Parts: sequence; structure tokens; C-alpha cells
Amino acid sequence: MKETLQKKSLHIIIPVLIAVLSFFVLSGLASSTDFHKGTLTALEQKQTTVLELSAASATASAAITLIPGDVATPIADKLADLSSHFLLVLCAIFLEKYLLTITGSITFSLLIPVACALYVAYILFDWDSLRLLASKLAIFGLLIFLLIPASVKLSNMIESTYQASIEATIESATATAEEIESSADTTSESEEGFWSGLVSSVTEGVSNAVSGITDKAGEMVNRFIEALAVMLVTCCVIPILVLMAFVWFAKILLAVDLPVNYGQLHRGLRNTISPKKPKELP
Repeated sequence: MKETLQKKSLHIIIPVLIAVLSFFVLSGLASSTDFHKGTLTALEQKQTTVLELSAASATASAAITLIPGDVATPIADKLADLSSHFLLVLCAIFLEKYLLTITGSITFSLLIPVACALYVAYILFDWDSLRLLASKLAIFGLLIFLLIPASVKLSNMIESTYQASIEATIESATATAEEIESSADTTSESEEGFWSGLVSSVTEGVSNAVSGITDKAGEMVNRFIEALAVMLVTCCVIPILVLMAFVWFAKILLAVDLPVNYGQLHRGLRNTISPKKPKELP
């Protein structure tokens, strides 16, 4: 009996120490910005990229409205719509930044200590359901703690491939906006000329230039759509896919049900350890 109590006390002390360490040490460490410095830096870089894309699309949309006529109006409207989509990506990035520290605090200040308390109750009362619930809580806490860093790591691998294309899109949008504004100023000056023939020739040249700029604006919209697709995949779709993968992994790990007859297994092991002696024939 004394030996049994000593074994139980050892199984009780270790979970209690883990719970104390988790609540008073690991919870503060896991919720600090210094611990997640690398992940937060990557998220801030994504935030900067999204803000630059949103500002570039808004600037280009405003500049396109200066083109004479209504030919480029649909392009300007499309760019204005893209700005609202970039706002959605920005909200997703902010949500990841907040969840990064919140999940660490919840895991190590609540879920792990509760799991340890349930395991202690299992040791004292010998309830198998408490042991299973404790393991589920502990694994669930670790999974949600690793969710954001894993999704950011995976999205960085994809985004690095398209980073040069995104930067080229921003530079192209800025250059096209400046070119459109310059063309609009030239058109305004040509309309104030004195000689009608000269004005006609200048206007014809400006119309040709505006047509070329409209083509550039259409190409720029395609680049913005590609950049938006990359940001949506890396900032919205990948975190959801990683979450689904973690949920699937947790269900496999925690809800597995092996078709084993434990009574037969126990009898087989007992017979293997101490086999019955065959009866002697009379």
C-alpha cells in the first residue's frame, strides 16, 4: 500500500509542477512579442506590402479618372474595388497578429493547467475518461499555439516566389499614374492653344498617347489582380487550410478507435507470461 501511494504521489507531483511552470512561466513567455519576434516581423512585412498595394491601386484609380472620355472609367472602378479587397487581407493579417499572442496565453495559462488537473484527478479516482480529456486538452492547446507560426511559415514560402512580381506591380502602378497625370496636363494645355490646326495635331498625338496609357492601365489591373490573389492565398486561404489540417490531425490522434478485444489481449499476455501447464494424462 505504501509503495502504491509513493507511485501515485510521483504521478501527482509531476503534473502539478508542469501546471505551475506553465501558468507562471510559459504563459508569459508564449504571449510576449519578443518570443514571436520572427513571426510578427513577417506579418508586419505582409502588412506593409498590402498597404502599399492598396495605396498604389487607389492612386492609379484616381489618376485614370483624368483620362479624357469614359473609355478608362471601368478600369478606374475595378481598381477602386480592389482597394476594398486589400482591406480584407489587411484585417486577416491583424487577426493573425492578435491571435499569435492570445493563443499562447490561453494554451499555457488555461488549457495545460486544466489538463494537468484532470490528469491528477485521473490518478486519484482512476477514471479513464479524465485521462482522455486531459490528453485532448493538452494536444488541442499545443495545436492552436502552433497554428499561426505554421501558417505564416508556409505562406512565406509561397509569397517569396511572387515578391519580385508584387514589387514590380507597385512600381508600375506608380509610373503609370505619373504618366497619366502628365498626359492629362498636356491635354489641358493643348486645349488652350490659339492655332486650331496646331491644337488638332497636338490633340491627335495626345489621343494616341492616351490610348497607349489605357492599355498600360489594363495591364496594370491584371497585375493588381495577380498580387491580390497571392495575398489572399497567403494571408487568408493558407491559415484556414492549416487550421483544417490541424483539426484533421487532432481527430486522428485523439479519436482513433482500434478494433481490439482488450479482454482477449489481456488473457493472451497473461498466458504468454505464465503459460498454463498441460494436464498430465492418467
